[in-house]
Amino acid sequence: MNSLSSFPEASSGDVALDNGGVKKPQIKVDEPPKFDLESYIANYTGRTRFDRLCLIGVTSTYLSTEALKLAVAEAKSGKDVGRYRRAVAALAEVAPNEPEAQPDNAWIERTQKMTRAETDRLEHELRGYKNNLIKESIRMGNEDLGQHYHQIGDLAAAAKAYSRMRDYCTTPGHIASMHLKSINVAVERGDWLAVQSSVQRLQSLQLKTDDQAKIQAKMSAAMGLAHLALGAYLDAANCFLSTDPGLGDAFNELLTSNDIAVYGGLCALASMDRAELQRRVLDNGEFRSFLELEPHIRRAISFFCSSKFHSCLEILETYRPDYLLDLHLQRHVAALYERIRTKAIQQYLIPFSRVTLDAMARTFAPAIVGGTADPTDVHSPFVQELIRLIENGTLDARLDLEKRLLVSAQTDLRTDVHRAALDSVQAYQREAHLKVVRANLLNAGLEVRQEGKTRRGW
Repeated sequence: MNSLSSFPEASSGDVALDNGGVKKPQIKVDEPPKFDLESYIANYTGRTRFDRLCLIGVTSTYLSTEALKLAVAEAKSGKDVGRYRRAVAALAEVAPNEPEAQPDNAWIERTQKMTRAETDRLEHELRGYKNNLIKESIRMGNEDLGQHYHQIGDLAAAAKAYSRMRDYCTTPGHIASMHLKSINVAVERGDWLAVQSSVQRLQSLQLKTDDQAKIQAKMSAAMGLAHLALGAYLDAANCFLSTDPGLGDAFNELLTSNDIAVYGGLCALASMDRAELQRRVLDNGEFRSFLELEPHIRRAISFFCSSKFHSCLEILETYRPDYLLDLHLQRHVAALYERIRTKAIQQYLIPFSRVTLDAMARTFAPAIVGGTADPTDVHSPFVQELIRLIENGTLDARLDLEKRLLVSAQTDLRTDVHRAALDSVQAYQREAHLKVVRANLLNAGLEVRQEGKTRRGW
């Protein structure tokens, strides 16, 4: 069962830090995921590997020890001492007897000494380049310094170093490379406005056709991530759906093609109607390449488009534990699933003027976790959900709990047809009367013309 804990909301990675700097999860997932951890994490490169391992370790009770041990090893293969300490502290909470749960103080001291020396060396070289006034050397010096700061976890300094490259970039390719590096840092910092700004500047660059094609998919994916993080699910869906399938594994430092399929599919389900889902998702030849990597998302969308809402929601519930372990998706799972359920209920009710709660419960109540024995009871989560949708105006209907019916507030179509016919007859009568009056005036010679105007001109 997925349960919310009482930890305060965090802005990055959906975790909070306690006084000791140990990451505490907002969500606990007890079910085993459907993916193999080592195969899953092998799809990623760079610092996102640690972020994802750490999130899985502090969220999943099933994979906590394995994920945190891998996180410790991942941190120890880099230069970020702060990450290593956090991973060790988190592992010590769940498995204090593991050898990796004891901090390697010798490695910490050696790494800190090495990073200080490397920082001093790179800053000294950059000062020398500035004295020589060689723009290309200054650009590369800032780039090397930014990469170093990024590797040791000083993200603010890395962002500043990359931004200082701008004045020394001499080609559009250099500018594009700078913005892509800035995007990586901004995503890790959770600075989504900076991500959007960098993508917009990339879009305005005049690049060669081949170079533009190479970064176009990255721009769409990065902008989609930003919209997703900000809760703009329709904009996120549009970006993910427009991502070129040639992206492949070229952006694995942030996300994979599998992530594009999942993020794009869920955002589309939550924000588009059935006609749009069919046209823009299922019939989209380019996005179909992504959906082939996650066939359950394609099946869920197909079921939704064919009004098989129970099957759609069942698939989504089956994969909920996996999505709760995703770095970028975790804190949006509840909102996305709620929107999808609400859309499904609205679509379900369109053909009916009234429907029994028992019939609706067979489709929608099984997706409610922790429901009562009778899903149509007034206190059941399903009926309470319907009441909330009616109260906030999402459903234009009323509940008849005595007869166990949901009655839609539909107008009488026969009355509408009769009223339209009467209005049409009355309009015809008025027009015919005016034409007869005009004809009589002309026959009686009572028509008044302006001087010099012929009958035809009049």
